[in-house]
Amino acid sequence: MPGDVDPLAVTEVPEKQPAGENESVNWEHQYLSQIPFKVLRGHSDAVSCCHFCFNDNRILTSSHDKTIKLWDINYDASLITYEGGHSAPIVECALISNNKRFVTASWDKTVKCWDFETQKILWTAVCDGLVTCCDVSPDGKYITCGSDMENSAYILDAGSGKIIKKLKDHHKSTVTACRFDPDSQRVASVSSDKTIKLWDLVAQRTTLNIKSGHLSVISDCSFSKNGFYLCTASWDKKLLLWDIKTGMFRSCGAVALDHGHTGSISSCKFSHDSSFLVSGAYDKTLTLWDTEARCKKIVLKGHEDWVMDTAITTDKKWIASSSKDMTLRLWNTENLHYIPSVIESQKTVGLKIVMCKECGKPFSINQMEDLEIISRCVFCRFNDPLRNAIPSPPTF
Repeated sequence: MPGDVDPLAVTEVPEKQPAGENESVNWEHQYLSQIPFKVLRGHSDAVSCCHFCFNDNRILTSSHDKTIKLWDINYDASLITYEGGHSAPIVECALISNNKRFVTASWDKTVKCWDFETQKILWTAVCDGLVTCCDVSPDGKYITCGSDMENSAYILDAGSGKIIKKLKDHHKSTVTACRFDPDSQRVASVSSDKTIKLWDLVAQRTTLNIKSGHLSVISDCSFSKNGFYLCTASWDKKLLLWDIKTGMFRSCGAVALDHGHTGSISSCKFSHDSSFLVSGAYDKTLTLWDTEARCKKIVLKGHEDWVMDTAITTDKKWIASSSKDMTLRLWNTENLHYIPSVIESQKTVGLKIVMCKECGKPFSINQMEDLEIISRCVFCRFNDPLRNAIPSPPTF
């Protein structure tokens, strides 16, 4: 595709051309996957990260081939390739909220900010060691990244790339992922030292340090959009849900989601309404979880190597997965609730699907529960003014 394609023109779809040798797409429907999916090819090495952007009409991917690609999910091909910026594999990319810029993190010890339209690098931040992860605050003001040198986490200014804070020895081993909360006030970081930490940008200190829960490297973490839960993914093949808002985990422990993967889990993402969670793993599969019922919905198979990252559209109709097999896959989950295996799994754990009377979205309840009492999904109940009036517990 020409380099002057405007990525912002989401309503204009260029005339479709035959797919090139290295960029192709196939509609596939395998028995193992149970739902249709597209396969997008174009990277020449592992696809490390993926994000939906531009009203979910585009996908941004980064790769160990040192390039970033912008894909059109309707056109089924790569629109733009951003290259020449990094000298080592790119491990993660993240979107800045105005959809005009994005950042990339690389093992070449740098974080770079790119302009979507001009394809130019706006600034470069140099860290002391290999950069292992990155994220952008929802308000677009800050960037966080992790480094293997001194097990550090960094806070950067998103406008200039200036290092605002370096958290030296923040963990006892390499920081594997760091994520901003929905309020852009705290950064959750996880590490191969099996711990979880929350750094408060206002208080300028660590307000939460969880030292137990996972039995192996924690590879990823994700906040629910309402800020109530933090999910952590680990090589121990488990996902843990931590009630960060009320601190219930201190007395009750974390909620475990297990038996979904046979290999180490590499990524986790909440849907926009937090009603389900998707995880990717080294067993080449994705698993969709019902967060209301705390149960597995379906396992998606098809990748030929590790699943490195996942993403979900706002309307939950598409899931993207990037893999070490050099492909990006788009899974159509629009009719997920009608798949026989999903219905059967709901019945197995004693659940039924009902519609929330407030938001109109489907959610799961126990077959024995009274529908007249439980008529709203957990997320509408979370937004109840009476619940929000309860003060948060003090931090430790």
